[in-house]
Amino acid sequence: MPALSSTMEEGKIVNWLKSPGDKIQKGESVVVVESDKADMDVESFNEGYLATILVQEGEVASVGSAIALIAETEAEIETAKEQAKSTQSGASTPVATPSQPVKVETPSQPVAASINGSNGRIVASPRARKIAKELGVDLKSLQGAGSGPYGRIIAADVELSVGKAPTLTPTQVITPVQTAPTIAPTPTPVAAPTPATPGETVPLNTLQKAVVKNMLVSLQVPTFHVSYDIVTDSLDALYKKIKPKGVTMTALLAKAVAVTLEKHPIVNACYTDAGIQYPSAINIAVAVAMPDGGLITPVLKGANTMDIYSLSRNWKGLVDRARAKQLQPDEYSTGTFTISNLGMFGVSTFDAILPPGQGAILAVGGSSPQVVATSEGLLGIKNRMSVNLTCDHRVIYGAHAAGFLQDLAKLIETDAQSLTL
Repeated sequence: MPALSSTMEEGKIVNWLKSPGDKIQKGESVVVVESDKADMDVESFNEGYLATILVQEGEVASVGSAIALIAETEAEIETAKEQAKSTQSGASTPVATPSQPVKVETPSQPVAASINGSNGRIVASPRARKIAKELGVDLKSLQGAGSGPYGRIIAADVELSVGKAPTLTPTQVITPVQTAPTIAPTPTPVAAPTPATPGETVPLNTLQKAVVKNMLVSLQVPTFHVSYDIVTDSLDALYKKIKPKGVTMTALLAKAVAVTLEKHPIVNACYTDAGIQYPSAINIAVAVAMPDGGLITPVLKGANTMDIYSLSRNWKGLVDRARAKQLQPDEYSTGTFTISNLGMFGVSTFDAILPPGQGAILAVGGSSPQVVATSEGLLGIKNRMSVNLTCDHRVIYGAHAAGFLQDLAKLIETDAQSLTL
């Protein structure tokens, strides 16, 4: 009886797609595992029968540990169950088997990426599988008609196939966080986690653990901060004009930062043991709060080369997939520069912690009317926002940071219209 294992450092079992006794085909999805950034289908490398489950839904499995046992024949199912009972440490210890263990590797990216492959395998979300079973829908009839990312069959597809109105899940009704430095902004609603009972200790989920790990790494980097006030009247006017066309403030800010980075490649670089590494592209990561805690940074690749309308469409898709935990690894791990914005919450200024593997991160505060002196020596009221650049001092020096912020302010204040070109 081979052991069903995962090769990730640690993963939470979200949903078993098979029950004990079920027949398993080679390459068939068996379980959904939550990694630090996404929910991923785990496939079987062999066929057989799911004899017994060692790690239940909601529990965490560590590296190399068995999470279930697969019997090669129905006759061996009972033997596998007895073997599981005799395992002293349960799921935390790999199960010794007389035959070569067969591992179900955790894919480097969600299985949705290969939906349109030639193997004909049906890929659907766990909830879609559950509803299909309840409604008696054959998922094969929906193959190729999925409306989820990369054609993945989702719950709404199943419900619509039988004429039932789709039931919105909490993930589907969450409004994406928008980065908009506007006057007196209203915070974007984010689904709050279940309130903890006073005195209760709530374990961190996998995403929160990943954030903690990254922050500890960041503490080892010598950083400094440089602030700059930017007048946003021109940017606000442009945003108001093109917002009806689907353009987001996040896209405008990302575009402005990316175009400015073209003139300051050192700010887009990062430190390595071999020296300063200059990326071949300008990929802007933007921090997004997750409903169940933690944050993720979807990446707008090549933001400097993409038009503002395509950039906005890409951003919307990234946020939707981030909320559904369906981002591909290269969609959250390839950023070369990060933007973190709390302006929509009325925050005027803050310091952002530098992400590992990057040289700088820009903290964006909210825009508000302020009394300023004009070039004619008069007093006037203009909208201003404060930005704060956190830099790795091993790569970026004060003059580099100041020059970058100066050019970013010049672009936003006097040439914002160029962002639409």
